[in-house]
Amino acid sequence: MRRFVQAFVPEALPAMLGPSVVDALAAAPERYNIAVRKPAAVILDRGEGLAVEDFDWGLVPSWSKRPETKYTTVTARLERAPSSRIYRRAWESRRCVVPMTGYYKWDRQARPARPYFIQPRDGGVLFAAGLWDRWPADAPQLHTFTVLTAPNAAIPPPLVADGPVFLPADEVRAWIAGPLLPSRFLARMRQPGLEAYPVSRRIRSRDVDDYTLLEPADPREEADVAMLDEDGALDEDD
Repeated sequence: MRRFVQAFVPEALPAMLGPSVVDALAAAPERYNIAVRKPAAVILDRGEGLAVEDFDWGLVPSWSKRPETKYTTVTARLERAPSSRIYRRAWESRRCVVPMTGYYKWDRQARPARPYFIQPRDGGVLFAAGLWDRWPADAPQLHTFTVLTAPNAAIPPPLVADGPVFLPADEVRAWIAGPLLPSRFLARMRQPGLEAYPVSRRIRSRDVDDYTLLEPADPREEADVAMLDEDGALDEDD
């Protein structure tokens, strides 16, 4: 997962999140191609109840000497995050949820590789478990987040069955508040039904951000376009 979408229909937002969260997400700007270091709306609690804030995607730990990391931190493996030097502090006390309309995933077995858009079959909103941090620790100038990932059998073929860990809306508060056994809490979550369809390779461009990216694409036509590329390689953050 390297790109996702936030374009919420108010009627699809669960009322159990509370009116302030629902209103904030409904008013959030529509974003159809969120990439690393781009802002996205996240749900968190700073001690005054659930709130929605814009954070940059790609976690930068508070102890980092620079506002960047040597490694890609847009996602964090669920089984490794608790012990990771980068994510350990966030895992302990800075949990968030990343709402999304859906996300893009590449079929790397196809030649050339082909992008798909994954969305919930019921037309609702997906809530991905995440972690956030602030940089630097003493005088925060940057707030960032990562999405937790794990094997997910709900992801349809031909895509690899691995992706974000999703929560039902009624478990959002519990995750952010801090369950007693976080790893077990997420591991037992039943994942929502998902569907996927091919979309345009235009998502490779960070500068393209409009609703047409969600339009279904003919894989054969996309393959012909891809062959015109110099080498058909994926972008660095694909």
